[in-house]
Amino acid sequence: MSANTDHYWADNIRLILKLLFIWFLVSFVFGIILVEPLNAIEFAGFKLGFWFAQQGSIISFVLLIFYYIKKMSEIDAKHGVDD
Repeated sequence: MSANTDHYWADNIRLILKLLFIWFLVSFVFGIILVEPLNAIEFAGFKLGFWFAQQGSIISFVLLIFYYIKKMSEIDAKHGVDD
């Protein structure tokens, strides 16, 4: 593999790991582990823990997808593999 390919995949994997950490934080930590303390806070008329488990995780997942698309376009352009 060339050095450029190694840097491209390193950037790609780094981005994926960051997004997986956020995904884990929102879905598992906020939606399951910290649900009771978060339920003491209300957001839009709902308990925050319930909101994270139901709506917040879905919204954050969709936002993560759009962020991934944007960042991968930048990484592709940076390494010269864009369309």
